[in-house]
Amino acid sequence: MINLNIVLLEPEIPQNTGNIGRICKAMGAALHLIEPLGFSMEDKYLRRAGMDYWKELNVSYYRDYDDFISKNPDGQKVFLSRKASHRCDRFTYEPGVYLVFGKESMGLPDDLLMKNKDSCVRVPMTEGTRSLNLANAAAILSYEVMRQNGFTGLQVEGTITGS
Repeated sequence: MINLNIVLLEPEIPQNTGNIGRICKAMGAALHLIEPLGFSMEDKYLRRAGMDYWKELNVSYYRDYDDFISKNPDGQKVFLSRKASHRCDRFTYEPGVYLVFGKESMGLPDDLLMKNKDSCVRVPMTEGTRSLNLANAAAILSYEVMRQNGFTGLQVEGTITGS
C-alpha cells in the first residue's frame, strides 16, 4: 500500500484544512501541519468541514519547515505550484510521497520551489487562472497518486441497490 502524506505549509483557512482532513480520511493519508496556522485547531469551521473524521486522522504538527524535514527526512517530497513545469499527471509518485502545499494567499515560497524544482508539479488550468482552492488541489493530487498506484487500499467498487 502506498503511504500518502499531505503537508500544509502555514495554512490560513480552517475550512480548507478541514476538507483536506476529510481527503486524508478517504485516502488513508497522514496530514502534516506546519506552523504558524492561521486558525485555532478548535475552530468551528475546521471541525465542521472535517466532520467527525478529525478524531480518526493521523495529524502531526511542526513548528516550521525545517522541523518537518528533520522529522521526515525520507520519502519523496513533491511541491505543488502553478509555476512548476511538470504536469501532475505526468509525474511519477513514489510510495511514501509527501505532497507539499503552500498557504492559500501566497503558495509555496520561491526559494523552496527553486531548491526543489525537479519535484514541483502543476495542475493544468486555463491561462490567466491564478490558482485552485487548496482543498481541491489536494484532492486532485491525492487521487492522481492513488490512481498511479491502482487505488491500492481503497474501496474501488460500490453497489447500487434499488427497490
